[in-house]
Amino acid sequence: MDCPVCKSAMIVLELDEVEVDYCTECEGIWLDAGELELLLGGASQSDALLTSFQPAKTPEKRRKCPICLKKMDKVLVGDAAEKQELIDRCPKNHGLWFDCGELQGVLKMGHFDDEGRVRTLLGGIFCSENRE
Repeated sequence: MDCPVCKSAMIVLELDEVEVDYCTECEGIWLDAGELELLLGGASQSDALLTSFQPAKTPEKRRKCPICLKKMDKVLVGDAAEKQELIDRCPKNHGLWFDCGELQGVLKMGHFDDEGRVRTLLGGIFCSENRE
């Protein structure tokens, strides 16, 4: 799979049976719907997450989904009262794209899951002290 930002080939990192696509050039991360299902415990939780984000109006260039090649929507993660992250979501719910540093910001907010499974699994790789 090619990176939607720099077009480099991404590598697959397997973390506890969950495959995460990672770009070694721009350090972007792609989590597809199947990976989100595994992380969150099912399709309904994944769908709920993907549809929960607020659409955002921004001049930032829209990127193409690495699966369907449709332009992704820019969405805000987080509450208005706290720092929000602007990420990319496939309009067909194929997954989420995180530019370098965005996943770390989202995981710190704890908006993925109440049980902390996602933060525990992904945080160990993508939120180490030297990457913050």
